[in-house]
Amino acid sequence: MFGRIGLLEMLLIAVVLVVIIGPKNLPQAAKTLGRGITEYRKTTNELKESLDITNVFRSKK
Repeated sequence: MFGRIGLLEMLLIAVVLVVIIGPKNLPQAAKTLGRGITEYRKTTNELKESLDITNVFRSKK
């Protein structure tokens, strides 16, 4: 229900972003957001890997 965003919703979000951020700053904001998402994914993947390694050591005992 919440995970599906239609075309109309995406256009509305884009218009709101242009109004709030401004057309000149929008590319820089998108770039910053992309870097933040990339860093978040990298950190969560590292955390998942470290937890999986911990579980492997616990199961061998």
